[in-house]
Amino acid sequence: MRKLLNSELDRLEVASFKAAIKTPLIVVLDDVRSLNNIGSVFRTADAFLIEKIYLCGITACPPHKDIHKTALGATESVSWSYHPNAQELLLELKKDHQCFAVEQTKQSIFLNDFKPLADKSYVLVFGNEVKGVAQEVINQCHGVIEIPQYGTKHSLNISVSTGVVLWDFFSKLKGGE
Repeated sequence: MRKLLNSELDRLEVASFKAAIKTPLIVVLDDVRSLNNIGSVFRTADAFLIEKIYLCGITACPPHKDIHKTALGATESVSWSYHPNAQELLLELKKDHQCFAVEQTKQSIFLNDFKPLADKSYVLVFGNEVKGVAQEVINQCHGVIEIPQYGTKHSLNISVSTGVVLWDFFSKLKGGE
């Protein structure tokens, strides 16, 4: 078995990415502190053709060398914008999208039990590395999705959580294609 060269991977150019049909999914990063986490989310969003990323609160925006270090150019392909307040943003987005916080709550739905519908558009909110998604932001969502965890720790790094959830959504929505 031979490892493929980058030139053999047949990846999209930025212009082709922008023109491609996207996964009907928007990511909201609210008060994410780590520039490396932000860059990693961009790179993951690129991998799964995510529609857009909204950066809210204290979440830093490109261009920044530490975002670029992990995004590896994905800030050029993935559509993004900054909004100062996630609560206000969700008030607008939930008119046309199903909005879910990724968090641990009493009424959360385990990710493996969640079945996204192909005819709906979704917004997934990821929060601060220490505090998670703020309760006020959760209150604006239609529901909460939780990644089941069975070890001793209570959470995953936000970039890992984003990767797990985006892959799950992508595979459920696009898996039959």
